[in-house]
Amino acid sequence: MNKEILLSDIDKVHTTEMGIDRIKKNLRLDTDDVVEWCKKKVLDKRCDIYKRGKNWYCEIDDIKITINSYSYTIITAHMIKA
Repeated sequence: MNKEILLSDIDKVHTTEMGIDRIKKNLRLDTDDVVEWCKKKVLDKRCDIYKRGKNWYCEIDDIKITINSYSYTIITAHMIKA
């Protein structure tokens, strides 16, 4: 699947209140705008973006961000175990 689809629709990416809490906890983030933080990671040229099933996976800096490909909801983000 072409990652350009996700990149061109980056403005649609969002998450829920529960998603914000989950992402902050998983990544130990201290930011009020989790969605913008995630978007910056996804847009980084080094980000490895691929699609499996109904989700996009974005991997960068030992972080994996999972985004639903239909709703553009950030489902979760977590550290990749080495």
